[in-house]
Amino acid sequence: MKILLVFAHPEPRSLNGALRDVAIKELEAQGHEVRVSDLYADGWKSEIDRADFPSLAPDARLIAVAASKNAFDADTLTDDVKAEIEKLLWADTLILQFPLWWFSMPAILKGWVERVFAYGFAYGVGEHSDKRWGDRYGEGTLAGKRAMLIVTAGGWEAHYSPRGVNGPIDDLLFPINHGILYYPGYDVLPPFVTYSVDRLDEAGFGSVAEGLRERMRTLGSTPPIPYRQQNGGDYLIPSMQLRPELGETAATGFVLHLKDETMAD
Repeated sequence: MKILLVFAHPEPRSLNGALRDVAIKELEAQGHEVRVSDLYADGWKSEIDRADFPSLAPDARLIAVAASKNAFDADTLTDDVKAEIEKLLWADTLILQFPLWWFSMPAILKGWVERVFAYGFAYGVGEHSDKRWGDRYGEGTLAGKRAMLIVTAGGWEAHYSPRGVNGPIDDLLFPINHGILYYPGYDVLPPFVTYSVDRLDEAGFGSVAEGLRERMRTLGSTPPIPYRQQNGGDYLIPSMQLRPELGETAATGFVLHLKDETMAD
């Protein structure tokens, strides 16, 4: 299997750096080919601006979506973005690794997504009609590939539980798992999350490292999160509302977009 690991932490000697090395070593031991995009080490430019669209006329108004589409169609995206798109097309599996900062990914990784997931590549593809609303949420350019998150958090696991003060970790990661990875077609695996990282001792690290090795060994067989496919019949088009007969009546929020295989719907 060909794997791209996008790493977003400024300190190579961090816990994240150690876990990255554990993951790469295990993946290579299993015979997989691994490429790494180390965003901080590479000096990745995170913000979108006019420099991203060299073919845009100097007096033209910058509309990021339109500029992205035109640049992708004309093959005039910048070389750094083209290189990352090539890696995504090459890889069978994408791993995003980052510390949970302010309930989300670091800005440099968000910027990687914003610049690399170009219009016409990761979004804005497919037919829009009364039967389909584009190739997205389970379909798209990256369909058939797998993706997962490796995440570290400073808080206790209980703080990220269903009744925890920080909110459930699955809800916090939903915008990334569903809105960034599932959107362009990836089969999204459950995340590997390490908690209380500032209090982790040597024994604790050994346990976490072994858990991560196991996840890397089962990367190709772990069942993905059962998100509902947009064009699979569960949503009304074009309103994109879940059909009223699906899901529990009182349910709201992210859980509605998970297909419960044990239920009749």
